[in-house]
Amino acid sequence: MKKPMMVLAALLILLMTLAAAPAMGENTKLWDVYNNVLKEAKYVDLTYAFNPTISVWPGFGQAKFKPAVAGKKYEGYCEIGEAFDYKKHGFIATSYELSTDQYGTQLDPPAHFYEFGATISDLPATYAIRPLVVIDIHEKVAKDPGYHATVADIKAWEAQYGKIPEGSVVAIRSDWYKKWKETDRFAEKPFPGIKLDALKLLHLERKILFHGHEPLDTDTTDNMEGETWLLKNNFCQAEGMMNLDKVPPAGALVTIGFAKPEGGTGGYARYVAVCPPDWKYGKSVVELPGAPLPKQPYPNKRDKNGVLRPTPPGK
Repeated sequence: MKKPMMVLAALLILLMTLAAAPAMGENTKLWDVYNNVLKEAKYVDLTYAFNPTISVWPGFGQAKFKPAVAGKKYEGYCEIGEAFDYKKHGFIATSYELSTDQYGTQLDPPAHFYEFGATISDLPATYAIRPLVVIDIHEKVAKDPGYHATVADIKAWEAQYGKIPEGSVVAIRSDWYKKWKETDRFAEKPFPGIKLDALKLLHLERKILFHGHEPLDTDTTDNMEGETWLLKNNFCQAEGMMNLDKVPPAGALVTIGFAKPEGGTGGYARYVAVCPPDWKYGKSVVELPGAPLPKQPYPNKRDKNGVLRPTPPGK
């Protein structure tokens, strides 16, 4: 894994150069970082698209997707309660009835468990991009679905790759995400987690930003000791991550985006791994520039759950 570490080191050197550079008009050094490193990097999505049928804690229930309707009458254009239509109105929109902010791939702020905790809208913009560490326990989970990552697993990673960077995001790879479509099984015990002493090592000694995992809970203890300790000590965590088997264990970055409802107790999150250019998974900006986006093969229509999908004629 020397190449990923070299790429990260190169990026850090460029960023340090920025800090030392004298002010000289419009500083475009960050564009050099983008053109020389980030444009050629491989991007891997670590986030599920959510819909009304995904796995969720039964106490919350499922979301509902519906056509957005007019809330005001415009003479000759729309009536109150009328669903917007491509042909009549020139556009459509969707109404989301969300049962909880603990849905799909998430970012949990302390306020989820702690009455004095920061809410999702309190999280600083500095969360945006961090080093990504991936600790692999998937072979142990294959033998024991209830296996929880330990201090020994963390120390084994460090023996191979060096000390975990301060301020990083540490993701626990269990490959549990491959059961995502097994809706009833995904959130049932036993499932993988992380032990409390491992969380304390990561946060109190390595001083990470937060950790992430593939299941929808931190651990399977009756008192949810890991999640309780994290949130009541003013740390965040990521839940419902995917594709951790498609990113390097060291040397990648992770971008962090989340919805920002004021006072929110959870965030519908988007995590994307930024991997070295020679990484075998993902696509670069050169390969997928993103504009213009491809045309759908069929017209978008809603399925029985209200989800908009390209739909062949007659279906």
